[in-house]
Amino acid sequence: MYVVGAAALTILLLAARFAPTAALSLSLALPATEASLARFFPGAVREEIVLSAGSRTIQADLYRPVTPRAALLLVHGLSRAGRRHAELVRLARLLARHGQLVLVPQFEGLVAFRLDGTEIDEIRGALGYLGGLSPAVGIAGFSFGAGPALLAAAAYPEIALVGSFGGYADLQNVIAYVTTGVHTFGGRRYVQQQEEYNRWKLLALLLGFVESERDRTLLGAIARRKLENPGVDTTALVAQLGRDGHAVLSLVLNRQASAVTALVADLSPRTRQALASLSPLAAVPRLRGRLLIAHGVADDSIPFTESLRLAEAAGDRAELTLLDTFHHTGAQPFWWSWRARLADGWNLARLADALVRIDRHRRRRDQASPANPRRPKCCALHWQPA
Repeated sequence: MYVVGAAALTILLLAARFAPTAALSLSLALPATEASLARFFPGAVREEIVLSAGSRTIQADLYRPVTPRAALLLVHGLSRAGRRHAELVRLARLLARHGQLVLVPQFEGLVAFRLDGTEIDEIRGALGYLGGLSPAVGIAGFSFGAGPALLAAAAYPEIALVGSFGGYADLQNVIAYVTTGVHTFGGRRYVQQQEEYNRWKLLALLLGFVESERDRTLLGAIARRKLENPGVDTTALVAQLGRDGHAVLSLVLNRQASAVTALVADLSPRTRQALASLSPLAAVPRLRGRLLIAHGVADDSIPFTESLRLAEAAGDRAELTLLDTFHHTGAQPFWWSWRARLADGWNLARLADALVRIDRHRRRRDQASPANPRRPKCCALHWQPA
């Protein structure tokens, strides 16, 4: 009887430990199961709040679980829907259902397909807010939102978990990939056919780096028209560009990998500095929490080799997952290998487990460095960058 009782207790403990992970993984992989699984887990409430980030305010959604165990900040990528992107809303609800207090701010620059550095300050403001609500805090950035997320997180060693999903290490590598399809790592060269739509997203992304207001306006008009209709004639707008504007447009229109370095060198000093300052590779070694890095091998917006670079810079603190059956925004419609499907399913479960156990990562981090003095609160409102 003792053995039977011990076995039963073990099963119950395992079920309690892994049930949230299994349910989250299944819901992510098979959305049709979400409604059925929801009956076994308490729901979450979404609140609309306003955050302060320096002199600016940010609209945000806060997903409150019944009993929060930890807090997680989600940073969206380039998306017109921003914090209300359907898949991001779904992920936030699922994570909150399994005990995470989830904050999803609206980053207006990223909504406008723009990256200019203000996102970093906004993310820091969001981290400060979450730190006042939970002693265990994590952050996960997606796509072009992952770079600012990593840069902001590097200033806060108390963060228990940092995630980069489909993110980048160096913007110059991303430019080369989007314009030419070429990406490299470890002496290997890869080539992938590119979508023209991504070229014009890149132009919109680079607008914030251009010094001339006139050129920013003209390039913005070109990007908007091309995103709406790639075949539209913008010759009249191009003819009005100054030197800085022409340099950026020439880089975006380039299709030769061998020309990228020279074209980047032709950009204004301010533009080159902005590209460097928004590239998180050098900041990764300063991260102290657990680092999750995941990337779809078929990503046509940011090459998977960028995640390889991030993992290499992080050393043994990074957990890298390459998903063979995923592209930039999710699973591919047709999975050609059952082995790849099973492998990605297992990896998805590992990622889900990490996201629902942020509190555990904080305890492990604290135990791993007993000589370091601990602050009273992990991420209190007075918490300042290191």
